[in-house]
Amino acid sequence: MKAAVVSADVLFEQHRESLHWQWIAGQIASERRFDEVAVTMARSGADLVGYLNYIHPYRLQVLGEREVSYLTNATPEDCRRRVSRIVTLEPPVLVVADGQTAPDALVSMCERAQIPLFATHESAGFVIDVLRAYLSRHFAERVSMHGVFMDILGVGVMITGESGLGKSELGLELISRGHGLIADDAVDLYRTNQTTIEGRCPELLQNLLEVRGIGLLDIKAIFGETSVRRKMRLKLIVHLVRAETLERDYDRLPHEPMYQDVLGVPVRKSVIQVVAGRNIAVLVEAAVRNMVLQLRGIDTYQQFVQRHRDAMNR
Repeated sequence: MKAAVVSADVLFEQHRESLHWQWIAGQIASERRFDEVAVTMARSGADLVGYLNYIHPYRLQVLGEREVSYLTNATPEDCRRRVSRIVTLEPPVLVVADGQTAPDALVSMCERAQIPLFATHESAGFVIDVLRAYLSRHFAERVSMHGVFMDILGVGVMITGESGLGKSELGLELISRGHGLIADDAVDLYRTNQTTIEGRCPELLQNLLEVRGIGLLDIKAIFGETSVRRKMRLKLIVHLVRAETLERDYDRLPHEPMYQDVLGVPVRKSVIQVVAGRNIAVLVEAAVRNMVLQLRGIDTYQQFVQRHRDAMNR
């Protein structure tokens, strides 16, 4: 699903300190929003913000030194025509950057057309970078997933599995071994670009872990600041299963890495059987280390197959 559409006043307040901008025209249009069609069709924040461009309507338009010069260095009639054409773009917001002074014709046009106009001394490139990153996060596709999301050895790992297998208890043991908690039970996942899934904790569950028989634990209060993380990129899913499920649905020695689709992005997956006496925390750490080796081009299974072929040839 998509996030709620952001309005001009929210955008202004969110970046008042970072962009040091002023609202110089169109204050009456504080509720002006991004066009929902444009948001739906946008593939990234780059489609929603950029330099003044008459070919790309409905996006936040930034005017740097060159753009302001284009609007002002011409005959009076051409200047009026160029400014008036901006109305046809239906931009949610205009931003004059590079410390440029907004042309009087532009200010008047924004007041008449009720288009919010911001001005800042920051460079146009910096403004675009900041707003692209913000809009990419805000409008990212998202889904909630049940499990425990952790930072294990610097890798974002989602622990999933059948009910009653002790996912939260496993998370607690991993925290005690020095790893970090992002979210327990419900994890908000966002596709921030075509290949990246970012996981965060819902605000209501921040720093909390539920353990059956004990209740809610405040992990940050118990283990300290370093035991929790705000967000991580999802790199690996560790799925816990019972013995009968493993025998029925999975190969004992997978001949190639497994993946699970999350918001259209394939995420590596490892399956671990849960039985009494197994140290699951150590196995999860081993799965993470093995994935890191595979990403470096070291595939233990393929090495074993090659070793077996060499032995047969001899």
